[in-house]
Order: sequence, then structure tokens, then C-alpha cells
Amino acid sequence: MIYSMTGYGKSSKEVNGKKLTVEVRTLNSKGLDVNLKTPSMYREKENELRNLISQKLDRGKVDFWMNQEDLGESSNVKIDTGLVKSYYNQLTKIGTELKTDTDWMQIIFRMPDVVKPAEGEITEKEWKLIEEIASSALDQCMKFRRSEGEQLQIALTEHIQRIEELMAGVAPFEGERVTRLRDRILKNLDDSIKDGKVDKDRFEQEIIFYLEKLDITEEKIRLKSHLEYFIETMKSEGFNGRKLNFIGQEMGREINTLGSKANESNIQKLVVLMKDELEKIKEQVLNVL
Repeated sequence: MIYSMTGYGKSSKEVNGKKLTVEVRTLNSKGLDVNLKTPSMYREKENELRNLISQKLDRGKVDFWMNQEDLGESSNVKIDTGLVKSYYNQLTKIGTELKTDTDWMQIIFRMPDVVKPAEGEITEKEWKLIEEIASSALDQCMKFRRSEGEQLQIALTEHIQRIEELMAGVAPFEGERVTRLRDRILKNLDDSIKDGKVDKDRFEQEIIFYLEKLDITEEKIRLKSHLEYFIETMKSEGFNGRKLNFIGQEMGREINTLGSKANESNIQKLVVLMKDELEKIKEQVLNVL
């Protein structure tokens, strides 16, 4: 089963009179790129959070937000009295000049940095709760990734099957191609030498050599093997996005060789359609974890 790198998870819990909420969003990326935003009092734990993220998510562009909301049941807050006085003096002065009668205190307590969490050490119990919230959000994100991965796997399987169908369509044109090529060579030879003599055995050897250079049997066998390995890898456990990308590159080499050896318009049309399906595969594999 494959996982998508697109995911979302959210978890909330009350901790010491505060509601802590963690949100995680992920997108595709070659490595693990973490953007971490936490309340200032939890900054000392950011390294532990990064380690937790790397263990759970493995790869992708990760936006991790932790938000803290006071439930009014905690005294673990600090009022900046100097800032309150400064705001009050300035606002009352403006109010006097404008001759307005306003309850400035309600406005002041909505101003930035007036009420802040009191800085202090995070207890082991509190950190365990924070870990639980973060782990829950990350686990939900991985469930989301798995669900998206299931849809990706269906789409990728359809593209692989389409390439198999196109490759099967090559067979009817192979025999015609060989016969037509042989007849053309013989006709050109007859037109060129007229009454001259030709070493038939040597001529047959040259034709066989030439036809072997155009033979696409091995390319078809290898491409079929790559297609089967791609499906097998999708069904296996683990995060196989990079492996699928490498298999896709190998498939591309065989399809390109088929095109260069085709020497037949119908086969070349089929090769173009194979390349189109392969491009869709490569684009979708970029989002596979």
C-alpha cells in the first residue's frame, strides 16, 4: 500500500486550564522540510517535536502549528501592567481631545502583548500531554495520507494497465514490419544490380544482422518486467515513493528504445501513447511517500 505525501491532521486537549490545538498539513517534497510554529513557552521543546515529526512522517513539506487558548481557569498568565498604563494614558488623551466617552479598559485588554502566558518550566506531565496531542495529530495526518495513497494507487494501476495494453498492441505490426522491410531491401537490391550476381548466403546474413538490430523482443520483456515490479512495489509495505520513481525511469528507457527501433508508424504511435501514460505516472509518483 502506498501513502500520499498530502495529508492533514488535527488534535486538541485541555492542559492546565488551557486548550492546546495541534494542526499538521503536509505536501510533497524530496526530503523532510518542517515549518514549526509553537507558543513561545514551548520553544524549548521544538527539537523534541521535530524528532517526533521525523519519526512519524518520514518525508514531505510539513507545516506544524500549535495554538494555545486560555479557558479562563488558569492563573498561569501575566499582565503587562506597564503596557496597560501606557495604552491607557495614550487612549484617554486621545479621548479627551476627541471628546469621546469610551470604556478604554475593554479595548486595552484586546491589544497585543497585554496578556501573555507566564513563562515557566514545562513539567514532565505537561510535556507528556503535549506529546500525546502532537502524536494524535500526526497519526491522523498519516491516516489521511494512507487514504489519499489508496486513490493514487488506483490511478497508477490504471496507467500501468494502459501501457500493458498498448504494448500488446505492438505485436500485430511486428511481423508486417519485418516482411515489409525484407521486401523493400530485396527490391532495392534487384533494382541496383540488375543482372549482377549476389552471394545469397552473405546477403541473408546481412539481412538477419539488420533485422536483429531492429528486434524489440528484449525491450518488451524488460518493460513487462518493470510494469509488474511497479505493481508489486505499490502493494508492498513501507514508503516506496523513491523506488517507484526509479522503476519509472527504467520503464522510460525501454519505451524510448522501442520508439527508436520501431521503424514503423503504427508502433511509433503506440510508443507516443505509452510515453503519455508514463508522464502521468511520473507526475503522480512525485506525491508518493
